[in-house]
Amino acid sequence: MRDVFFIVGPTATGKSELAADVARELNAEIVSADAFQIYRGLDLLSAKPDAATLARVPHHLIGSLSILEEMNADKFRKLALQAISDIHSRGKLAIVVGGSGLYVKALTHGLSVASGSDPKTRAKLEKLSLEQLQRRLNKADPERAQKIDMKNRRRVQRALEICLLTGKPASQQRTNWSAGASVRGVFVFRNREDLYQRINQRVEKMFDAGVIEDVRASGAMSDTASKMIGLREIRELIDGKISILQCVAAIQQASRHYAKRQLTWFRRQTNFQPLNSSVLNHVEVVERISQFARAPGVTQGND
Repeated sequence: MRDVFFIVGPTATGKSELAADVARELNAEIVSADAFQIYRGLDLLSAKPDAATLARVPHHLIGSLSILEEMNADKFRKLALQAISDIHSRGKLAIVVGGSGLYVKALTHGLSVASGSDPKTRAKLEKLSLEQLQRRLNKADPERAQKIDMKNRRRVQRALEICLLTGKPASQQRTNWSAGASVRGVFVFRNREDLYQRINQRVEKMFDAGVIEDVRASGAMSDTASKMIGLREIRELIDGKISILQCVAAIQQASRHYAKRQLTWFRRQTNFQPLNSSVLNHVEVVERISQFARAPGVTQGND
């Protein structure tokens, strides 16, 4: 992780704009660590940086994969390391930006061995209800069940899948994270009221910009891509199952809940320098982050 700097934090904190200005200041390039922005299409729903932001400096892993492809932390790590290597070959600093905590940790700590996937096992688990998956995970790995979001079907199913494939609890698999390289980075956050207001406004702007038509025009997609926040709600709107007011409110709520989970993750999983962007203006935050990035010291990621 030499010549790599991390800018992480929850959704709607303004990371993309901050990172672009920091990268321009430092003659760096950006590697996105976002589970959904990596896909082509659904630009509004995935909150990709706008064209002006993307034009400021080179960006990598944004809109680079077909929406039909499955994604996971291991695949992201390989793609990101290649992008970082390419950036370094040009003698530049790589700035990793995003809010997908597991993707960030895959870079800072590596990944556990084991646990690939098995189509037959996954197909069987897909047929179970969330409640059935929760019961089985609580029995197979109560420790893991205490730590993950048990309402997130994908996480519950994956933890149970690991148990079935390896014969060991997923919580034991995670002890195989490496100690973590010395890494530098900032954890950008905002005061809760400020953050929630930004989230609500962003969802409203998304609808004003035509997100309904984007979703209407979307075709088949991978299971990973289909977990994009707001996709299910907008499809229900298109099918006439809910009103537009209900749809907007549901997506705002889901986004706020996601931001809360991200805040918890980054506070627990990293020791990146915390930076409250609610108490500083944009220019001041860019200057502060640029100073951190230039500093010779390092911030250690937690084990």
